[in-house]
Amino acid sequence: MAYAFDTLGYAKRLRDAGISQGQAEAHAEAAREFVMGELVTKADLVAVKADVLAVKSDLHALKADLQAVKADLQADLQSAMETLSLRLTLRLGVMLAAGLATLAAIIKL
Repeated sequence: MAYAFDTLGYAKRLRDAGISQGQAEAHAEAAREFVMGELVTKADLVAVKADVLAVKSDLHALKADLQAVKADLQADLQSAMETLSLRLTLRLGVMLAAGLATLAAIIKL
C-alpha cells in the first residue's frame, strides 16, 4: 500500500531547524524509502488479529481434543487396573488353595 509522505515539507522543517538543504533532502528521502515502507496499517492489524483469533480457536479445539484423549486414557487405565486387580486376586486365591492343599497333604503324612 502506498502512503503519502510530504518529503518537501519534511525537508523544509529540517532546513528551518538549521540543517543544510542537501542533508534535509537526504533525510526526507531516507525517511520515505526506509520508514514509510515499514509502517503498519489498520488493515494489517485487522488481518493479524483475525489470524490470532483463528489460532486461538484452533487451540481451544485442540484443548478439547486433548481433554477427550485424557479422559479415554484414564478410562483405559482404570479398566486395565481393574483387570490386573482381578487377575492378581485370582492368582493369590490359587496360590492360597495350593498352599492349603499342600499343608493338608503334609498333615496327613
